[in-house]
Amino acid sequence: MDAIFKALADPTRLTLLDSLKQTDGQTLQQLQGKLDMTRFGVMKHLGVLEDAGLIVTRKVGRFKHHYLNALPLQDAIDRWIDPYRVKPAARAVLDLKSKLEGTEPMTDKPDFMMQTYIRCTQDALWDALLSDQAHAAYNFIANRVKREGAALTYYRPDDSAMLIMRETKTEPKSRIETTFEPQWVPDAPASRVVYLIAAQEDFCQLTVEHYDITPGFEGAADGWARTISGLKTWLETGNSAKFAPPMG
Repeated sequence: MDAIFKALADPTRLTLLDSLKQTDGQTLQQLQGKLDMTRFGVMKHLGVLEDAGLIVTRKVGRFKHHYLNALPLQDAIDRWIDPYRVKPAARAVLDLKSKLEGTEPMTDKPDFMMQTYIRCTQDALWDALLSDQAHAAYNFIANRVKREGAALTYYRPDDSAMLIMRETKTEPKSRIETTFEPQWVPDAPASRVVYLIAAQEDFCQLTVEHYDITPGFEGAADGWARTISGLKTWLETGNSAKFAPPMG
């Protein structure tokens, strides 16, 4: 937690985070262009942010792309803000994201990435990502999720369909590829999501990659932050957790 607050205390690092919030997945050269600073200086600031877990990187070809990671900030808010209700809408302004190296090389870069660590078994995490009952327990808004074959359909509280995700490829206990088909906009194009699981001692590393996000659907990042926070809480405590956005 100290590393997060230290990283956020510098205005240059806040500028870098703001830049990535506007355009995720930028290279060092792109980020340097936003600052009156040497390449080495920008690299040092990015190193501090990466050490704090606020950004993660993926190398595609010769270029290293930088992504925001919402979950460390979400943890800080849960610990320091929400209990005292200092800023009830704080989560709504956190559209920060992230990513980690995948298990397979890919030629395209994700539009959004997020990484977290969950104290659970690999089997438990795998089952939680495939079970419709589990999704209903931690998805931030869906009160019902139904599986039909390879498809999971998420339903809003009024029982209208919100989202369909169809598994297209799985590697047992390590990787799930799925479509992301929004139902809240008629004829909205599908994008694709990859879940990556890596067991590490008594916990698991989970990375979420979202590709081909249609312009106008960037708000999916906030939904991912809320859903994965709910997944982590549910697996670690056994209690259903829904981090819904503030009403009003």
